[in-house]
Amino acid sequence: MGINVLSLFDGISCGHLALNRAGIKVDKYFASEIDKNAIKVTQHNFPNTTQIGDVLGIKGCHLPQIDLLIGGSPCQGFSFSANKAQSTLGEEKTPHRLNLDDPRSKLFFEFVRLLEETKPKYFLLENVKMKQEFQDVISGLLGVKPQKIDSRNFSAQSRQRLYWTNIPFDKDGIDTDREGTLLRDIMEPYYGEETMSDEAALKKLIPLLESSKYRHNPAAPEQSFCFKRDTQGRILVMRPDKLKIQRIGRIGEGRHKSEIITVSSHPHVFDGKDIRKVNPLEAERLQTAPDNYTKVEGMTNGMRYRMLGNGWTVAVVSHIFEGLKNNK
Repeated sequence: MGINVLSLFDGISCGHLALNRAGIKVDKYFASEIDKNAIKVTQHNFPNTTQIGDVLGIKGCHLPQIDLLIGGSPCQGFSFSANKAQSTLGEEKTPHRLNLDDPRSKLFFEFVRLLEETKPKYFLLENVKMKQEFQDVISGLLGVKPQKIDSRNFSAQSRQRLYWTNIPFDKDGIDTDREGTLLRDIMEPYYGEETMSDEAALKKLIPLLESSKYRHNPAAPEQSFCFKRDTQGRILVMRPDKLKIQRIGRIGEGRHKSEIITVSSHPHVFDGKDIRKVNPLEAERLQTAPDNYTKVEGMTNGMRYRMLGNGWTVAVVSHIFEGLKNNK
């Protein structure tokens, strides 16, 4: 007998992938998602998924017993008011609460609402790094503090995220590189171990900068930008005002970890011959999803990048779910 899972803001069901990888049998998987492309990817890979639509329309009383509630709601709209937050048990945990007038904050409260309505034994909420006061608000409402985990310790991608969960998972060693995976292990193609000199890097970067909206001096772009190595040895491109160029950012070579995949930008890599964006297959590998997981009919590369950027690093969440094995 497997568990019943309710996944809010499900995306491409990275949670289902993680459960499978952890060896957790799933009986019913209810997915709340409104992006039609993400739903198409999920149903292609997990045709037995029950899609239940917009989180705003879900009522806990309409669902069977839920054993695990998971999700990663948008949290860009966090702000404070003078009111006091309440925990899921109605106890005061913090002297602030999220601004309910912001629709993005409201989505987080839908997670809290359904946590109260479904009363699962376990839950997991994932989100980006944020100010301590915002973390405290969420911790007060959920009754647990977050665990910060960097995907670089489970994959070839540097990606720090916060995880609020009551799953008793193994926290030892999560701050060390468990897999030892580098860019050269996931890049396709990859042409060797050559390291670019700063001069060679500059030569290859000029065409990128000439087409960049951040260009300051079209006649002499090499004088308008600063090129240096970061602490990991990746090539860092900075504007004259010292702000990093998000579109190009840090360029990793085979011996490095990739920069983070986001909805709006994709890491650049040096494959031994050229500087280029990671391709969709490599993006899947950076998120430790199966090869071609998002290669579904009708999906453009842009769609695949966006969905992967919105998704979870499967190996990280799988490690957390390992804690369910001995706590049925």
